Amino acid sequence: MIGQAFSQLWQTTGIVGFLGLAGSEFGLGNLAMIIIGLVLLFLAISKGFEPLLLVPIGFGCILSNIPLAYIAGIDPNNGAAGFIKLLFDSGLSSGLFPILIFMGVGAMTDFGPLIANPKTLILGAAAQFGIFIALLGALALSFIPGISFDLHAAASIGIIGGADGPTAIYVTSRLKPELLGSIAVAAYSYMALVPIIQPPIMRALTSESERKIKMKQLRPVSKLEKILFPIAVLLVCALLLPSATPLLGALMFGNLAKECGVVTRLSDTMQNALMNIVTIFLGLSVGSKMEASHFLNLNTLGILLLGMVAFSIGTASGVLIAKLMNKIDKNHPVNPLIGSAGVSAVPMAARVSSKVGQEEDPHNFLLMHAMGPNVAGVIGSAVAAGVLLAVVPTMEVLPL
Repeated sequence: MIGQAFSQLWQTTGIVGFLGLAGSEFGLGNLAMIIIGLVLLFLAISKGFEPLLLVPIGFGCILSNIPLAYIAGIDPNNGAAGFIKLLFDSGLSSGLFPILIFMGVGAMTDFGPLIANPKTLILGAAAQFGIFIALLGALALSFIPGISFDLHAAASIGIIGGADGPTAIYVTSRLKPELLGSIAVAAYSYMALVPIIQPPIMRALTSESERKIKMKQLRPVSKLEKILFPIAVLLVCALLLPSATPLLGALMFGNLAKECGVVTRLSDTMQNALMNIVTIFLGLSVGSKMEASHFLNLNTLGILLLGMVAFSIGTASGVLIAKLMNKIDKNHPVNPLIGSAGVSAVPMAARVSSKVGQEEDPHNFLLMHAMGPNVAGVIGSAVAAGVLLAVVPTMEVLPL
């Protein structure tokens, strides 16, 4: 009896699972993913790369790859769902967590620089160009043996180019949920690497004189304008692109709560308690999709590669469109560096634009100017997501 008890206990250990003796769903791949989770924790804790998300994502990755724990799945012995699976089903599969994140982002965002200089909306739109290039690239990669991306997967991969993690998660949860782990990791990794990826592209596409361009001080924006802006954006979206209203509606609701000044408690809750709670749950849920059986394949490598391409093209597009705007309107020069802030990594991309500008001229302050395209990029990525969600499902019956 004692020997049998020890034998049964041995069969429930993680060692048996890592050795692949507990079924085909477990093996050394799980150990490799746990190591990846530890690397994510190292990058977040030691290097400071997006710690608010990489810490829960990394820990969720570790938890989901512990053999026989079934934290991110259903225990076949009793049919009970693990706690991370419950979070995933209720928050990510439903698309709830990204929407709540957008609500908090709206409450923390000041659209004043965009309102004061509306033409920066063009820069925010230009930076989304990488989304559609990456979509085509994903379809092209499908011709490589071992890589298979259908149109739904390609659209989910393309949205990484917007450098907006919640939007990428929302679109992927709707179009290709099985790719959620790798796409979320790619999106947040490139967001964290903005200070490393963007400056070389910005310098390569601009001259020293262009980087030294000083822009006119932004005009003051009234409280009434800030209150009317989220309402106007929502109405336009409702008329032209209803599929984008879940994300944009949450963003504008959060912003209206901030700007109207009569619901301070609600605004503070969105900015702090709600954002913190949802970020924890979202990170753990995303990490749960980094199971070895779904993550360790050529598709993941293709996603990481295309994510980099999409992000780089988005950065370059913003800079090039800013240069074009200077050719068209020479009376109101635009420093091309702020074009790179059109990606949705708020406010990091704007800070990078300002930092590169001050490297050329310490007295050139571009931060507030860069915030215009930066917050426009948040709107732009949500609009791009709405376009993909409206168009891609209707094309599934058409030949690619």
